Amino acid sequence: MPGKRRLELGLYVVTDEGLSRGLAHSEIARLALEGGADAIQLRDKTMGGRKIMEHARRIRRMTKERGKLFIVNDRLDIALACGADGVHLGQKDMAIADARIVAPGPFIIGITVHNVEEALSAQKEGADYLGLSPVFATGSKADAGAACGVGMVAKVKGAVSIPVVAIGGIGPRNALEVLEAGADGLAVISAVVGQPDVAAAARSLKDIILQYRQKQGRRH
Repeated sequence: MPGKRRLELGLYVVTDEGLSRGLAHSEIARLALEGGADAIQLRDKTMGGRKIMEHARRIRRMTKERGKLFIVNDRLDIALACGADGVHLGQKDMAIADARIVAPGPFIIGITVHNVEEALSAQKEGADYLGLSPVFATGSKADAGAACGVGMVAKVKGAVSIPVVAIGGIGPRNALEVLEAGADGLAVISAVVGQPDVAAAARSLKDIILQYRQKQGRRH
């Protein structure tokens, strides 16, 4: 997979019904895509498999129509069954090698990492992208751990050759700082999902990403 397909992970929105002011996963995804999200991750640690599958199928249709990526958190079975682009795994989830047995390339496998050591290990095992977490303190994920800071974004990016997506406490006020540290994408939950206007919140962050990229393009 690495080197065979460029992953567009600029604005990576993670769904969370608990933070969404009453919106369901599929509605969050629709609004985030309307606002310019490049990738949607369906994440729910408590919902039953059948219900998650319903949302997964809806989100798959929406992302496919727009040519955007769809990733399912943890549930490799649901990701494969609904035709998602990939799965995102945690450090305690199924090993990348085991996931690859049932989901060969070009299926995308992302993994959460917290430091350079984990990042290098994940790359060696065949991860397609890394989710570095948490960059800043966050209340969106109870198990996120201590913030690693933008310095770790730069260290991890300098150590690996696969895309690095930063997550944890990222919003309009610090998005540029994270991009300047080298992040290939910004993964957000509350900064988009928890806002009164999900589409507008997504659009605001996407604008920051586009402006940064345009500025970088003019430098090279």
